[in-house]
Amino acid sequence: MAATAGRGSYAKSAGVRRRILEVCADAFGETGFHGASTKDIAQRAGISHTGLRHHFPRKEDLLAAVLDLRDERGTAFLRSADAVDPDAFPVEALRGMLDLVVDHELQPGLMQLHCVLSAEATAADHPAHAYYAERHRQLRAFYARAYTALARGGQLRSAVDPETLAVMTVSLVKGIQEQWLFDRETVRIEYALRMFLASVVPELGDESGR
Repeated sequence: MAATAGRGSYAKSAGVRRRILEVCADAFGETGFHGASTKDIAQRAGISHTGLRHHFPRKEDLLAAVLDLRDERGTAFLRSADAVDPDAFPVEALRGMLDLVVDHELQPGLMQLHCVLSAEATAADHPAHAYYAERHRQLRAFYARAYTALARGGQLRSAVDPETLAVMTVSLVKGIQEQWLFDRETVRIEYALRMFLASVVPELGDESGR
């Protein structure tokens, strides 16, 4: 009986933590890290401020947990050994990354969260500065590896070097996402990105009309 009670208590605690992080993600997406207060987050979660501090002693702890929770698939894709190797299978790797970007379109709250926080985090003293610096580095490295492999195989149609092309691609994705948040009726994230990729990787051309 004691073991059953313990499991129930753990599940309840995990549920509270999850609810806190969900409302926290909304708060950070609306007003940024600095604009959201822990008292407001506690109120949204339906718990006391003391209860919030029990699970997350510092506001920075909340931020780290929210970023981990809201970008689980992206982090796994970039870090997992099971992800398609951009060196060996560059076209498939680009398709996989495109699927990930499209998945974000189905989660506008996630996209807004990253747009707001990444803009704030350009300040060197922001608690998410290191997170986004590493996130952008990983993305640039991923695209650069894919483009380099394509260039070696004669599949890349661009006069731009792979590293610079990677910077341009990451910037394009971020810019399209921000435009979509302002105009969801006109901006088509998947189509725009597919058209760009098809312009530099002819093999992806047959998918550009999706």
